Amino acid sequence: MIRVISGIYKGKRLNKVRSSLVRPIPDKLKETLFNIIQEEVKGSVFLDGFAGTGSVGIEALSRGAEKVIFIDEYFPAIKVIKTNLKKCGVENRVQVIHQEFNRGVIQLAKENMKFNMIFLDPPYKLMEKRNPLKVIMKREVLKPGGKIILRHYYKTKFEAKYYEVLRQITIGDDTLSFYQ
Repeated sequence: MIRVISGIYKGKRLNKVRSSLVRPIPDKLKETLFNIIQEEVKGSVFLDGFAGTGSVGIEALSRGAEKVIFIDEYFPAIKVIKTNLKKCGVENRVQVIHQEFNRGVIQLAKENMKFNMIFLDPPYKLMEKRNPLKVIMKREVLKPGGKIILRHYYKTKFEAKYYEVLRQITIGDDTLSFYQ
């Protein structure tokens, strides 16, 4: 079961994507994430990259984010995100982009979008092939002082050449890396 943990939509049950290609963030990891970023979420513009079910972006809305943009290229995920947004009644505070992540960021840069927080949960194998932080840096979509949070497999060796690592937390097989 996927649910909203806290905030104005607390307890809302969210639909899952019925595919092994989408791995929802466990509640414990999501709760840890939001305990760390809680004060920065209020009033923020938040990007949920590789959004899957949209549960992280919806949690951000529930906890006071002003606007959330969801990007995913997998069509079944886009359908579930839209269904989950309707359940919470937040369609007016979101944008859902059905594109490959880099192309979505390029589109957002052309629209002069800037984010306070960017959460990335890419397929683990993508981290070995491409660096999603590079397009964020090149397109300058992170506001000064903004944060990027990357969920990755704890054994993945990943260098963030463009950003400073602020913190890393590992729970089970997942690591959350915080960059600025």
